Amino acid sequence: MTDGGKSRPGSKRPALSVVIPVCDEAESIPVVLRELLAKAGAAYDLDVVVVDDGSVDGSADVVAAAGRAEARIRLIRHANRCGKSSALRTGMFAARSRWVATIDGDGENDPADLVAMAGRIDLTRIGSVGLVAGNRRRRTAGAARLVASRLANAIRKAALRDDCPDTACGLKLIPRELFLALPYFDSLHRYMPALVRRYGFDVVNVSVDDRPRISGQSKYTNLRRALVGIVDLLGVYWLLRRTSVGALPFARDGDDG
Repeated sequence: MTDGGKSRPGSKRPALSVVIPVCDEAESIPVVLRELLAKAGAAYDLDVVVVDDGSVDGSADVVAAAGRAEARIRLIRHANRCGKSSALRTGMFAARSRWVATIDGDGENDPADLVAMAGRIDLTRIGSVGLVAGNRRRRTAGAARLVASRLANAIRKAALRDDCPDTACGLKLIPRELFLALPYFDSLHRYMPALVRRYGFDVVNVSVDDRPRISGQSKYTNLRRALVGIVDLLGVYWLLRRTSVGALPFARDGDDG
């Protein structure tokens, strides 16, 4: 259950939950957790939820050991791989803070950027901004993947008019209740800007660094990503046209200052 965005007793730092989806990243996740606690833990009262999405490389054991040493880290396991959006949703249900950040478990995202992104909003309230989205600059992906990504982003922006240049970046901040109010489907995480706008909120895009992954590899080939993306894009286009948003199932605190 969420605590309504309140920090723990005795803490003067704003409360922030962080959800990290992990799949076969036993080598990188300890580094990510240490860096997150060092950089973001100094600024925020963190609640870190790591969702192991059916890993077979011992990732869950590594996170469990980290959790025994650090009370701010919690582990939730999927018995089988369900996908990134499912892992994020599981983490959102478990998150305790009003605002939740997402970060990938492969080391590509810099937690220092998360701190800068969180500084763009008031973590104690939900105002006009419903999403702070990281947009990667100086991409480290190979040329073929980079070209495919830019093409996919251009098609998506033209079709959905979401005004977000990089929806696949793992760094995002969103109110927990808003995420859970969005219609759930596989690849939801790639269409959050369009859906958040459809629900009447603003999206803030922030440039962030993109670092080489510490270990592991992409879960999709360019061809598979393209084929899945076409189906998802058509589905989201239909969904946006058929969605009428009335009263929200959570309190909104007015415009952001």
